Amino acid sequence: MFIYLYYMSSTGTKTMAIFIIALLIGVGVGYGIGPMIGGTQTATSTGPQPLTGTITIGSLLPLTGDLGSYGENSRSAIELAENDFNAYLATMGQTWTLDIQIEDTATDPVKALEKLQELNAKGIGIIVGPQTSGETRNIKGYADSNNMLLISQSSTAPELAIAGDNVFRFVTDDTRQGPAIARALVNDGITRIVPVHRGDAWGDGLVKTTVESFENLGGTADEGIRYNPETKEFSADSSILADKVQAHVDDVGKGKTAVLYIGFAEAVQFIQASSAHSILSQVNWYGSDGSAQLAELSSDPIAAEFAETTNFLNPIFAASKTSKNKHVVDSVSSQLGRTPDTYAVSAYDIVWVVGLSILDSGSTDVSTIKVAIPEVVNNYFGALGWIRLNAAGDLATADYELWQVIDGEWVQVGIYASSTDSIVKS
Repeated sequence: MFIYLYYMSSTGTKTMAIFIIALLIGVGVGYGIGPMIGGTQTATSTGPQPLTGTITIGSLLPLTGDLGSYGENSRSAIELAENDFNAYLATMGQTWTLDIQIEDTATDPVKALEKLQELNAKGIGIIVGPQTSGETRNIKGYADSNNMLLISQSSTAPELAIAGDNVFRFVTDDTRQGPAIARALVNDGITRIVPVHRGDAWGDGLVKTTVESFENLGGTADEGIRYNPETKEFSADSSILADKVQAHVDDVGKGKTAVLYIGFAEAVQFIQASSAHSILSQVNWYGSDGSAQLAELSSDPIAAEFAETTNFLNPIFAASKTSKNKHVVDSVSSQLGRTPDTYAVSAYDIVWVVGLSILDSGSTDVSTIKVAIPEVVNNYFGALGWIRLNAAGDLATADYELWQVIDGEWVQVGIYASSTDSIVKS
């Protein structure tokens, strides 16, 4: 049994160790983990064959487009993980290094497929990403048929939870996020919502699970507005939204009516258009992981003020607040000047899990790594903490942080506990 632990020593030096724990019991067999003893640990590779040279994997990130800031966060975390992992290999005396070729998808499913095909032509078959469910949905068929492996840090559409395919997702799917949003709505006394969402795999899936959860808690949902993800001008949609919200306000009041907005960085343009309708700033707004901690929103004066006025609440899945997490958050924050989203933390762990799977198996074969990843994950403690994957290869469970814009900055204001379906305010 192998336990992969990343920790900081008392001097702040980053160290990794693979602890081999074997418990042999005379009558019956048990497995346990004893207390860790301080100091440098002996690292052992179980790879059956020596690896040499540079091993290259790919990464598909939205460095531009509707999730440009999320892509930048993930790139920073991935580059940190690459450096940390290669430093770890050096301490072990390994003769190979990990190299990550990052490609910009522009948050475009079509371009994501083009970039995946280019990576395949170069013989690169293991990919960190893509970031969105729309991209994942568009490229997974190619990945499956060409024996390529996708490990996404943030694709959450429930329809992509498919056992046995070539997609892993180090994030919970939106059957978990929907109840978190619904609980926040109900706790705030909301009985009517008007959903607005981008019409793609992610938006369609999340609005469905959120509405179902909200209605199960006694709420009522308007049919809402579904817009084309390529839309950049929202004057007509915001006008329709204002009429819908006004009708519900007239029926149940402002305090019981809310807007549910499910989108990416186009939230800035949608909010700017919505600010022209006074009724839309008089009700609370609720968002999702697509807009939580979005730098494009907090840096825009109109959008930031509107978000603060409407108490725009956004959930995103939570990571354990450990020294491993702090290492990633502090590094990315120092480089980019903002607190990164949890998906960047997930991307960091993906690089480590892929690297350890290569090291443990002594192979770069995609099929071998696909088999190795679940076992490595089960014995890996990283920036996300202890994680487990379900039968579909997705993160099995997680809590959700709740974020709002306060004084022009994103601030965590609470956390949703999945196990108890409850919210604790910060």
